[in-house]
Amino acid sequence: MEVRIGITQTPKELELELDAEADDVVKLVDEALANDAATLWLTDRKGRRVGVPAGKVAYVEIGTGHEERRVGFGAP
Repeated sequence: MEVRIGITQTPKELELELDAEADDVVKLVDEALANDAATLWLTDRKGRRVGVPAGKVAYVEIGTGHEERRVGFGAP
């Protein structure tokens, strides 16, 4: 599953590929955002852990990661 996290005052976003279910990720995000002093910790498919201070999270976008990305002249 693909997760994108926007961070305040930063033009880039974090993109992670996770093996977790969407509901589990939503639960982790909700728990972290309930407390601005908390840190949102996620582990990607390669085992890397990424932590984002909850007070800096602008948005979280959760997708399946199975969408086909088209590039070139045939892309809609």
